[in-house]
Amino acid sequence: MTHTDLADRITATSYLPTLGPIHPHERRPELWQQVLDNNGTGGFLPFDKARVWGGLKQDAILTDRITAGDDFALVPVLDRSGPGTVDVYCYGNLDQAKPRGADLAAKAAADHGTDRARLKWFTTDTAETAADRAVRIQLKTFEPDTEPPFPGWGVDALTDQPPGARASFAGFAARAKDGFPFLASRLVEGLNDGPILTVRDLAQIVGAIGPMRILPDSLGVPRLLPQYFTVLPEHRGNGYGRSLWNAAMAWGHEHGAAYQLLQTEIGGASDRLCQSDGLASLSVLHTHKVAF
Repeated sequence: MTHTDLADRITATSYLPTLGPIHPHERRPELWQQVLDNNGTGGFLPFDKARVWGGLKQDAILTDRITAGDDFALVPVLDRSGPGTVDVYCYGNLDQAKPRGADLAAKAAADHGTDRARLKWFTTDTAETAADRAVRIQLKTFEPDTEPPFPGWGVDALTDQPPGARASFAGFAARAKDGFPFLASRLVEGLNDGPILTVRDLAQIVGAIGPMRILPDSLGVPRLLPQYFTVLPEHRGNGYGRSLWNAAMAWGHEHGAAYQLLQTEIGGASDRLCQSDGLASLSVLHTHKVAF
């Protein structure tokens, strides 16, 4: 397989290793080359959504272990954050790619001393049963000439909530998980990552979406970055999720975003909400743990 053939196979999806979801309008082969040129430097490309958190880039493609056959390709990625993870992305003929990818993931994880090894692959539907987790990559397009959705009542930025409600955010974050403990810790450090939209019941925060911010993509098109989003289980079914979502989409519309790319767990509340809103499904990313 030539270098061009390999690039074509990898860029046929709506997701690039170490970069994440990409818009269909982005120039994928050129974007892939930029990823490779930047790989292992510890720096972020200007349009990498992870750069907004600061620090050094923790994941890198193991370029010397990229594997390409006639009908498949494997791209291993080492992530040094936390306990360490090796992810092997599988492309092409999955019947050939997945068993070889599992072997590669196990060997690379052992060689690099990581705690986890995983396979990742893409499909256009949700019929897979061999994955431990599946997320839908979805596209929300903002129409500049249309009215933004009405956010509903009771949605306020965390900074606009009463002091008692603001103080309850740490407890909410601990229960919510899904990235909210990380956000809460950054607030304690005095870091401003953008507005966090919230709803409260009495004096307690019970749902949130954020942070809200925009970062241009590789072509300079403004995109709304994905947010952490949840409502505590006992408060679901009251319309809080819909109100938060509408408020977030109204914020993106008002601040000039052209689109947003999201990853939602198949069958989850966010996935159902996005599907009911008519978001375009670009692909499904499957993840399976590899024992080693």
